[in-house]
Amino acid sequence: MIDYKKLAKKYHNEIVENLTKWININSVYDESTIKENAPFGKGVSEALNYIATLAKEKGFNVDTCDGYCVEISYGKGDLISIFAHADVVPVSGEWLYPPFSGEVHDGKMYGRGTSDDKGPSLAAFYALCLLKDNNLINNYQVKLIIGGNEESGSKCLEHYFHVLKKPYPKYGFTPDGEFPLIYGEKGIANYKVEQNIKFENVVKIEGGVVANSVIDKAYAIIKAKPDIKEFVSLHFKFMECPYNLIPLEDNMYKLEVIGKAAHGSLPHEGKNAALILMNCLAIYYNDHSLNTVFKYYEDTNGKALGTFYETELLHQTTYNVGLLKYENEKLEYVVNFRYPENVKVDEVINKLNALNIGKVSLLSESEPLLIDPNSKMVQTLLKVYQEETNDYKTKIMTIGGGTYAKESKNTLAFGSHFPNRDDRIHNCNETITIEDLLSSISIYAHAIDELGKL
Repeated sequence: MIDYKKLAKKYHNEIVENLTKWININSVYDESTIKENAPFGKGVSEALNYIATLAKEKGFNVDTCDGYCVEISYGKGDLISIFAHADVVPVSGEWLYPPFSGEVHDGKMYGRGTSDDKGPSLAAFYALCLLKDNNLINNYQVKLIIGGNEESGSKCLEHYFHVLKKPYPKYGFTPDGEFPLIYGEKGIANYKVEQNIKFENVVKIEGGVVANSVIDKAYAIIKAKPDIKEFVSLHFKFMECPYNLIPLEDNMYKLEVIGKAAHGSLPHEGKNAALILMNCLAIYYNDHSLNTVFKYYEDTNGKALGTFYETELLHQTTYNVGLLKYENEKLEYVVNFRYPENVKVDEVINKLNALNIGKVSLLSESEPLLIDPNSKMVQTLLKVYQEETNDYKTKIMTIGGGTYAKESKNTLAFGSHFPNRDDRIHNCNETITIEDLLSSISIYAHAIDELGKL
């Protein structure tokens, strides 16, 4: 029997050193620096070039795919593919350490991308190195595809499969989920609500950086009396929510609210600063129109909207207001909507429009994913995880998040988030435990080898 843990030790120091360097690259999507062969901006391009250079040094075949992603390949035969990504969500919140430093403290590396998804991507890369260096890639071909647009539309894999016409794998996984494995994912849609409305004494409201995160900071420019100071002090003490009230000229104020970020698939775990802010203003001005968004979306499952759904496999709907803006008598907000397999998105949009809360329009849609939990692929990956970790208790699962598994065929999410870890994905102080990072190398090497034998 192959001892993958023992073979993986060779790469332990190297992966920590190279992950730090990769985290140092700010790979947030940047529309202002898009150019030929850099379709997602300068930072993403630099991050993709980093892994491409490393792969070439290790003797792999590398295709840079017009700058959309990096394909790292080796071997011949049936195709096993791993899909990971180098782009990251924007930075928000208060960080203990600089978000692009990759500092290590108490056995953890901190930084944007450590757990989503540069750390897991690099673990998969060193799993390939382990297999190649030990002549274990036999009678199959393995590809590691590192994308550059997973966090904002997956245009990278759309280009990979539909423009470059790259083949789908016989079996595949993405190291961008949870262990033991994920055999089902909710559908994901983003929709926009637009409403022409005048809020008296409110000049502007704004909050959010991406649709698939809970808004952790929002502000309003308002006209108010001096009693606003006492009111917000009492209100936010009751709400247990930090705030800043900044006096401006002519009885104008800037009111900033600090909420709590969370992944868009888990809005109940956060505190939506924009909703809390609008609720505060509604009470202060006694203006029910300001409270509409809060009233409908405080409940994150859609019950207040009349669009709540639930199934046994993919569970409940979730609704996250991720972007919100009011200015020039126009309110706009974008909702990240996640839903189980019994939902028809068009019907939901029609029901929302019937509420007369503004014009509701669909921006994007990704259908639910379900794989037979008794299939060869699922059972093989589960067995590998159990053998490598001795964890026979944690069950396979379905999630509200969306991964690259939806973009490919015969693919599911396999790690690298370990049970009972708080990696703070899409949040401030994102982290990965060094022990987990190193363990992932042997798990992924073992998994690739077993899938190659099926």
